[in-house]
Amino acid sequence: MQVYATMDQRTPLTEVESFAQRVEALGYDGLSVPDAVHDGLLLAQAALRATRRLRVATGVLVCFPRSPMVVALAAWDLQAASGGRFELGLGTQVRGNIEKRYSTPWTPPRRRMGEYVAALRAIWAAFQGGEPLRFVGRDYQFTRLQPFFNPGPIEHPAIPILLGAVGPKMTELAGEAADGIMTHPTNSSPRFLREVTRPALAAGAARVGRNPGETALLVGPFLVTGASKDSLAAQREHVRGLLAFLYSTPAYWPTLELFGWREVGENLHRSSREGHWAMMSERIGDEMLAALAPEAPYSEIADVVRAEYGGLASRINFPVPEDSRDDEAAADAIAALREI
Repeated sequence: MQVYATMDQRTPLTEVESFAQRVEALGYDGLSVPDAVHDGLLLAQAALRATRRLRVATGVLVCFPRSPMVVALAAWDLQAASGGRFELGLGTQVRGNIEKRYSTPWTPPRRRMGEYVAALRAIWAAFQGGEPLRFVGRDYQFTRLQPFFNPGPIEHPAIPILLGAVGPKMTELAGEAADGIMTHPTNSSPRFLREVTRPALAAGAARVGRNPGETALLVGPFLVTGASKDSLAAQREHVRGLLAFLYSTPAYWPTLELFGWREVGENLHRSSREGHWAMMSERIGDEMLAALAPEAPYSEIADVVRAEYGGLASRINFPVPEDSRDDEAAADAIAALREI
């Protein structure tokens, strides 16, 4: 199993290089960089420049405010400069953010994302082969690429496209057209993956005559782990707070509905609207936390992940220690995870 690190969304650009080097030294296969407080493509560039082996993925790039041509050019350069270590993770974001934070028109996201992915591949094919660019869809049209603006072929033109997906429509699209699906922490339980995600991927693949195995399942659960009981306890409460915040958003409720916990989401949503943030963590009980966030110390976490995700996922996100004194124990855990 591949093991990826994630980076806090508030990590400043000036600290990305040192963080990526630490991640590479710990033995991770890759690093997923956010696109929230800082620009995900700039973060990816900094991480790739600072490392030699590490793969770097945007996890996930908010794509609709960016033209596919703009993203295609940036991804092409990152792939060329890194010797083929870049992965393009794409996501839609919620309608309120697209319209009010990015001032971008909203159109049906499943159709638009399908066109976005197809447009990227058409643009990259024109870059690599030099043939005329002609992509015409309902949301995107690309019919002009003069030789002056064509960056030309690169050594590793097959840039992986990964989709961040929660709902069934986007998950089916991942099965149709993506190289991988990046699951959200709120919907990464093994039960949800088996009963909801896998069938949706298979349905999408069947629609276009594709092998479901062509879409890698890249899971991002919250893992509660550490080197001591105190660190486990602190991490447990941190994850409890994160889940409370995230599940206040209805878009993340599919897992709650699967487990029969929709009422928890409704209560959290109500509390968030009333501004009662401090009390929300109390609604994430220990039973829910255990089902959604596997827990074990570094010495045992690989066995827990093997039991939960072995044979189900091809990649998992694993937290970077907050305290660098725990790096040796974390590195041993990462090595054990890679053997799954």
